[in-house]
Amino acid sequence: MRKTYFAVAIIAAMAIGIAAVPKTMAEKQVKENRSVKIEGATPENPVVYLGKAFDKKSGKEVEGYAIVHYARSAVKPAKPSSSATCYGYLAKGAKWKTIEDWTVDSENTRGLDGASILQNMSLDISKWEDATDGNITNGTGTNILGAGSLGVASSTLGISLDNRNEVEFASITNTGAIAVTTIWGIFGGPVSSRQLVEWDQVYDDMDFDWSLSETAVAGKMDFENIATHELGHSVGMNDLYTSKCSDQTMYGYASYGEITKRDLAPGDITGIDLLY
Repeated sequence: MRKTYFAVAIIAAMAIGIAAVPKTMAEKQVKENRSVKIEGATPENPVVYLGKAFDKKSGKEVEGYAIVHYARSAVKPAKPSSSATCYGYLAKGAKWKTIEDWTVDSENTRGLDGASILQNMSLDISKWEDATDGNITNGTGTNILGAGSLGVASSTLGISLDNRNEVEFASITNTGAIAVTTIWGIFGGPVSSRQLVEWDQVYDDMDFDWSLSETAVAGKMDFENIATHELGHSVGMNDLYTSKCSDQTMYGYASYGEITKRDLAPGDITGIDLLY
């Protein structure tokens, strides 16, 4: 397992902000020609409620959320303030209790190599898994998201619950949206009963060019930088929007050429350690 290099610090928590939309919106959001719009999502309210669905794997009713990652903006979402906000959860105790594999559909308009995308995603997942014991230098941790493979994604562009964990590229028509991660799970009720059951990610390859380079590339979004953030949502972490947390991987905005969020920061490590 690959290692990252930061020490543990900062103890905090942050509540999720939710913009509610009708249950049927999940189906309405899927567009043809590999494009998708998350209705109701804005830079001020980047989290949208997708409604309820029945999860065949767990045999339970679950809820879904779409979390849109925007390019850096002067507009800050209206989030609850806190004296310490350098990590937060989608919901307290909501985490993976089963290990499921995932698929990368590498079809994209930017010429990115599929094998390289898969390798990069696996590396980024290992960072979060390695940090679950609070120590990112010992190469040990918890297997959270299983193994990945190349394949063909479903036609829902990650919006509807379909019992598959998928990564793909498409046009996200929300202005300024770099990527969107959707999470399905049980977020209410007793903390001990909360769990995550599905994750999907879409990266915008219409308005943004991407780089898989080992170094920063001006004018391009660094895939490792963005994917490490998105995978934080996949394992249960929430966005951060206060300036004191702007150096954390889970900070809610990103910029062209940025690579500083590739490695987990102290708040990220503390948060995933306490969750798992």
